[in-house]
Amino acid sequence: MSRSPEFLPLSDQIARAVTGASSRYAALMEDAFDVLIETPGGGVTLTGDAKARGSAKRVIETLAERVDKGLEVTEADVRVAIGQVRVGRGSAPGGLPSGRRGQVAPKTAAQARYLDALSKCELVFGLGPAGTGKTFLAVAHGAGLLLRGEVERLIVSRPAVEAGERLGFLPGDLSEKVDPYMAPVWEALTDILGVEQFRRRREKGEIELAPIAFMRGRTLSHAYVIVDEAQNCSRLQMKMVLTRLGEGARMVVTGDPSQIDLPRAEDSGLAHAVGLLEGVKGVGVNRFAAEDVVRHPLVERIVRAYEADSAKSHRKPERARAEKPKADAPETDAS
Repeated sequence: MSRSPEFLPLSDQIARAVTGASSRYAALMEDAFDVLIETPGGGVTLTGDAKARGSAKRVIETLAERVDKGLEVTEADVRVAIGQVRVGRGSAPGGLPSGRRGQVAPKTAAQARYLDALSKCELVFGLGPAGTGKTFLAVAHGAGLLLRGEVERLIVSRPAVEAGERLGFLPGDLSEKVDPYMAPVWEALTDILGVEQFRRRREKGEIELAPIAFMRGRTLSHAYVIVDEAQNCSRLQMKMVLTRLGEGARMVVTGDPSQIDLPRAEDSGLAHAVGLLEGVKGVGVNRFAAEDVVRHPLVERIVRAYEADSAKSHRKPERARAEKPKADAPETDAS
């Protein structure tokens, strides 16, 4: 198959922006599409088979458009463009708002499937390691629904379980007690809505925090409900919160089954609920893996290291059982 070079004319400024410092962005594209990207001046040269060159060219053209608009090109933008070309998407799914860093869009194929499920299913489970965008994309989708008037309220619920340490008594009213646990969600909402609009909508009750313990007995109608860190919900709590859905409501439940902070991991209601409800009409289940981590690249390597250690720990008891000598059969009397 031909691996002839193709020259794509670009200004030197755009060529530098799309290939990145020390050609870091170019390396991402080279790994993604098996091409060689060079910058001889006046543009970039792509070497590879025709399909690979075409894919890399579409990514570069997308990034060049950002530069033409005066926008910065970051590693996240490069990963978004690569992901969109890989899954055959020319743009971000409709309805997602823009944050401080531009249009919210999926960075991996798993994120694209997750957003598709959020738009189609009344209840969606997002499972996977930290840094895969489970919570941020759920918040972005909910903010879009709220801004378009498709829901009346955005309700966030999260179990107040400490991550392996006792923080003691927290002073203040309900919001002041619970806000420390909601920080990741509030940061995402602030990034999307802006500080002032977030404050105004929260004061009007359009954005509400509802600790798991305070959900009992409520019917949540015409609302978008986010249940975050759900791996720390007990089975009873999970059943209770899932049955709060009322008319015109939607819910997304996010969590990492490998980061359970409950005293007994087997009490977690997240995996139990997924096992019961996967395949039920109106329910979507999306799983993320280490390759979907979109934080610092080191986070992906950290997640993989912990996954390998966990797999090794699970194999040890199985090997021990397999190697355990069988008890000697009782001797029989020959007489």
